[in-house]
Amino acid sequence: MKIRRADLEGVLLIEPEIYRDDRGYFLETWREEYFQGSDISPPVSGRFVQENFSWSRQGVIRGLHYQTGDAVQQKLVRVTHGRILDVVVDIRKGSSTFGQHLTVELDDKDHHMILVPAGFAHGFSVLSAEAGISYLCSAYYNPSMERGIRWSDPELDIDWKVSDPLVSEKDQNQPLLSELADGDLL
Repeated sequence: MKIRRADLEGVLLIEPEIYRDDRGYFLETWREEYFQGSDISPPVSGRFVQENFSWSRQGVIRGLHYQTGDAVQQKLVRVTHGRILDVVVDIRKGSSTFGQHLTVELDDKDHHMILVPAGFAHGFSVLSAEAGISYLCSAYYNPSMERGIRWSDPELDIDWKVSDPLVSEKDQNQPLLSELADGDLL
């Protein structure tokens, strides 16, 4: 398993070893010891306690979501079917990269993953006909602690790589990054 630091501090890109033969393939999607006590900074904090799965059709944009308080989550995101553009935005107060975003394509061919640390909003768009996304979370989902940033925030200027996005009403009405209260930042 190769683990690389991304341009935003704390975000990790993971390239698992894939063992292929005429029957198909096998890969490890999570192995705690690879992330603990290594030169990766920061290491994965705590344990993953919840796994979520999302199935979406082409053009769907989900996000940008995050949680506050005791529900702040670290996520390990992977695609089980299809191809997505995964997006993370740094919303850590005082961070030198506050408000910057990173995009990475994930698919079911190379099985790369992204570790989204606490302090980042997360979202994705579906680039294939449909896509299945699985993500491990380090805290339980708490609806009262859920927050978001509008996917189309002009200050972020994210190219979601979809021409006719399908976005939920909730995500259409999220505040802009500049409108977030200090208590909504991480």
